[in-house]
Amino acid sequence: MTISNDAMGLWAAAAAVFLLAGLIKGVIGLGLPTVAMALLALWMSPAQAAALLIVPSLVTNLWQTGPRASFGAVFRRIGRMQAGVVVGTLAGAWWLGVPAGAWASLALGVALVIYALWGLTGRQLHVSDAQARWLGPVVGAATGLVTSVTGVFAVPAVPYLQALGFQRDALIQAMGISFTTSTVVLALGLAANGSYPAAVLGGSLAMLVPAVGGMVLGTWLRQRLPVAVFRRCFLIGLTLLGAYMALRAVMSA
Repeated sequence: MTISNDAMGLWAAAAAVFLLAGLIKGVIGLGLPTVAMALLALWMSPAQAAALLIVPSLVTNLWQTGPRASFGAVFRRIGRMQAGVVVGTLAGAWWLGVPAGAWASLALGVALVIYALWGLTGRQLHVSDAQARWLGPVVGAATGLVTSVTGVFAVPAVPYLQALGFQRDALIQAMGISFTTSTVVLALGLAANGSYPAAVLGGSLAMLVPAVGGMVLGTWLRQRLPVAVFRRCFLIGLTLLGAYMALRAVMSA
């Protein structure tokens, strides 16, 4: 079987997207699903992009859940939130369906803009352990609903995790745990809705190579670049990209 030049070009473009997304994740601890979904959705459906994302996202997020010594303490603080993520994602997949069509593209664009603008404000909320007992499941469920519609795990999970007052390494680990939960449950939701055929698995596995390569490079760069400056540029880029996707979805509706 021969592969057309157009198909090879699309696969090369997808590999470049995962390389970039992995690099960003390696530097700032998040961004792989956000960047990958945003860029892939420019030429494929959000459901296809989400399916392609599953393996690279799962492996890189599992990598981020280390080290084992602090895993238990971090997980205990966010366990209720993870339960909410499971419920919210599965409920959203059943009620709203998996990412598809102009509605999902609009929702993804809006979610990207909200997340990026929040990050650019530099505002920091503070959530006590007592508040986290009831707020964690609510934030988790909201994150799950956003995930089921857009394939993006960051809103409102990341602002909430930042508000818990984790130190930098613990925060990166907490995000890894939360993103892993979201990835696994999203895969279940996609499969339940018939949007994750076995044929997609090979492509998703292939995208693991550039994603891991980018994350390794990003982890190396983290020690050498001013992360705050890089993060600001990343968030500005997400704002522009999200606004473009939302506008395009409205114009095509």
